[in-house]
Amino acid sequence: MLKWALIFAVVAVIAGLLGFTGIAGAAAGIAKFLFFLALAIFVIFLLIGLFIGKAIT
Repeated sequence: MLKWALIFAVVAVIAGLLGFTGIAGAAAGIAKFLFFLALAIFVIFLLIGLFIGKAIT
């Protein structure tokens, strides 16, 4: 998922440099959403791992 966020961020930067502001804004929004979604999933799995890891040992 972070791979796609990075791809959309690069597309946004390139589109912004070329003057395609609509495409750049949309790609940046998608990249931002994917990044925060990946961050939320990471935190959830981290907390699950910490609590289940303590329960097993």
